[in-house]
Amino acid sequence: MTARIRLAGSGQDAVIEPAEVGEGHVLILDGAEQSHVDLADPSAIRHEYLRRVANVVDSLPAGPLRVLHLGAGALTLVRYVQALRPGSEQTVVELEAELVGWVLQHLPLPAGTRLTAVADDALAIVHQLEASSFDCVVVDIFTDTGPTDLGAPQFYTALLKLLTDRGVAIVNIGDSPGLQLFSRHAALMEGAAETAGMGGVWTLTDASMLAGNRPGNLMLAAGPGLSPAAGMDVSAEAQRWRAAGPHPSAVLDPDGTAELVQRFA
Repeated sequence: MTARIRLAGSGQDAVIEPAEVGEGHVLILDGAEQSHVDLADPSAIRHEYLRRVANVVDSLPAGPLRVLHLGAGALTLVRYVQALRPGSEQTVVELEAELVGWVLQHLPLPAGTRLTAVADDALAIVHQLEASSFDCVVVDIFTDTGPTDLGAPQFYTALLKLLTDRGVAIVNIGDSPGLQLFSRHAALMEGAAETAGMGGVWTLTDASMLAGNRPGNLMLAAGPGLSPAAGMDVSAEAQRWRAAGPHPSAVLDPDGTAELVQRFA
């Protein structure tokens, strides 16, 4: 099965087609593979950055979660959460108004998935939602060619306010050599977390990214859930994140994140 659409908002061409390697389908936006979905196994995650996000999600307390996804793609993480946490309440916010409906037409969600889809701007949404509404907020919209206004300090302040007392925010940064985008967002998230009394910011990435000489993805994680007060042994979980890979895997504690930011700021 292959499907195509021209997205009205951005003018990008979107394609869903069978994966060249292994099972499932991929979503391609303007020629770049953006998501992978295996309808037969929604727990399967092929992209390395999303596997690191899922590792953090797996550390949250057992049972259903309330999850906010800023950025839809092919809803790979929505499917993963439903598979491992049935009964979860999930909300996805996507600026491309027709993308979610088109994806679901060709790649349906597992039965029982509770999903609310909102076509809106992420910056506007985080200021409108009720405080302490989500156990997990996943942001997958930042690249070195993507939106810049979302990197304002107010965005991270509003984002962290959405978290419950066990909640975690996970932000994917797709950066180029020099890690300027990562450094900016890590510093902003650190400032918002410190002001909110939530502790520091953790970083999960491929170990080769720490040299800052190649493009790739770095995940930032912060929130009240990453603390002993929320019942999490963060040092033990960090070891598990590192062991879970994909390899070579690097997990930086808040001090390590701060050092990396200083190196490339």
